[in-house]
Amino acid sequence: MAKNIQGIRGMHDVLPEQTARWQFVEQHIREVLGAYGYQEIRLPIVEKTELFKRSIGEVTDIVEKEMYTFDDRNGDSLTLRPEGTAGCVRACLEHGLLHNQTHRLWYFGQMFRYERPQKGRYRQFVQLGVETYGMADADIDAELILLSRRLWLRLGINDSVELQLNSLGTIAERAVYREQLVAYFNAHLEQLDEDSQRRLQSNPLRILDTKNPGMQALVEAAPKLMESLGEESIAHFKRLTDTLDALGIAYTINKRLVRGLDYYSKTVFEWVTTELGAQGTICAGGRYDGLIEQLGGKPNYAVGFAMGMERILALLENREDLDNKQAVDAYMILVGEGAQKAGVLLAEEVRDCLPGLRLQMHCGNASFKSQFKKADKSGAEYALILAEDEVQNSQVSIKFLRTDQPQCTVSTAELIEMLKQ
Repeated sequence: MAKNIQGIRGMHDVLPEQTARWQFVEQHIREVLGAYGYQEIRLPIVEKTELFKRSIGEVTDIVEKEMYTFDDRNGDSLTLRPEGTAGCVRACLEHGLLHNQTHRLWYFGQMFRYERPQKGRYRQFVQLGVETYGMADADIDAELILLSRRLWLRLGINDSVELQLNSLGTIAERAVYREQLVAYFNAHLEQLDEDSQRRLQSNPLRILDTKNPGMQALVEAAPKLMESLGEESIAHFKRLTDTLDALGIAYTINKRLVRGLDYYSKTVFEWVTTELGAQGTICAGGRYDGLIEQLGGKPNYAVGFAMGMERILALLENREDLDNKQAVDAYMILVGEGAQKAGVLLAEEVRDCLPGLRLQMHCGNASFKSQFKKADKSGAEYALILAEDEVQNSQVSIKFLRTDQPQCTVSTAELIEMLKQ
């Protein structure tokens, strides 16, 4: 016997009993984004490797260790997308969407990174990305935070998450701060762990985000980025916090919240939770004005966020009310050859009249008892029973599966009126 082929580690299946929760989240995502006037853009899963090397940086862990990269038959280096922002900017530049225009866009789909799988972190994972272009002021930064908060409220997880904010200032301000930071850590080189020593020259801001308990005191005493910001950057951040304050949105200013890439500027934010262990960030966003020029476009404004679906689903793990969302409304039981032929016609007639009804018709030969068990297991409210007598009299018997109402027999017209209600 041939050996079963297993799925790839870190690339998991979403089974039918799990997809109801995904659909619940996806539905609310579409509704909330639509309410704010955002438009969906659909992007390829595969991009040229150069796109990510140029946007993420060749000396980052993502590019050096985590990307799924291969040569196609023409010898071109291609990569399964590890994130969505670079592809979205590429598409907007390619199709001329950024010239004297503003856009509010979103996309949803699989991303790929080769890393150690654990709860909330997979090699194939699903992200929602929201990107905005052409808007310089802090009002659009605030809108993205308000939009994400409205989604948490809709999903019922607002009490499980906390908003953290910081400002990275401009690229020039951050360059000055970078020199101060490198000088500080060089003076305490013996206290840096191996990972931080590696980052010291290539990505020193990321040292501030270390999870090493032994380095917390050292990092806490490091120079503060906020102290290097100019008047305009401070004013931009204040406009954001003033808006959040006016709306009563709670937040924490986290001075260690950084991004390791140079194209980020000013606002950065994260929604975090304490309920998922080490994978506490469920949504990360910020302003990345420098990326468009870095990818060949003219200087422009950009701010967005990405959220991991698997982590959001993990926060909904104990929500029993989301189970059986795919249960059918009615299950049709067919007894006898004549009923099997008539049942197809009746089922289509009911679906024509009631497009929103979820009606499942039994297929294949089975006893009445067996069909009835399947009807009950389906989660349906009603069993619609069609046997020879019902076929001859153009009727249907209705068995109420979830209430104590007595079984009744009605005409097809009466059935449709009954199901409407």
